[in-house]
Amino acid sequence: MDNVLGLLRIRVLRGTNLAIRDIGSSDPYVIITMGNQSLKTRVVKKNCNPEWNEELTLSIADTNVPIKLEVYDRDTFTGDDKMGDADIDIKPYIASLKMGLKNLPHGCVVSRVQPRRDNCIASESSIVWNEGKIKQDMFLKLQHVESGEIAIQLEWIEVPGCKGLEIEDKDPRSPWKGPRLRG
Repeated sequence: MDNVLGLLRIRVLRGTNLAIRDIGSSDPYVIITMGNQSLKTRVVKKNCNPEWNEELTLSIADTNVPIKLEVYDRDTFTGDDKMGDADIDIKPYIASLKMGLKNLPHGCVVSRVQPRRDNCIASESSIVWNEGKIKQDMFLKLQHVESGEIAIQLEWIEVPGCKGLEIEDKDPRSPWKGPRLRG
């Protein structure tokens, strides 16, 4: 666990207007991949607007390693059909965590991420202090497909024995001038 910074919980909430890959519907599931880690949700049968509400947890050693979300249609007798993909950009979320904020009012918006050409965010995504933690809800617009969005939520989990994230010290009175490890 020496090289692990912490865990990233990705709640795969739901899909909206997913592509039809079977007769009139699809049997979608989501795979999230980061480096050699690959996690999968259950299959929701015959539904182009599935509700998964599943938590998938990645161990994070390097916040620069890309996270890929892929949606597939489960087929029984042939290979599963791809229903699109999206990149999950965690850099704005990690930057918010590194601010070292504590004890904010419930629902306080820490940061907002706008949809751009270089991200897969479908609409403005807020990073919010919620239930004593910083969380980010986002709608990802699927690429390489005719339609579909996936709603997810990011949440960082501190793990005893892990390195943790470097927290920026914003206090000008502090004798410490560089980043410090969260412990």
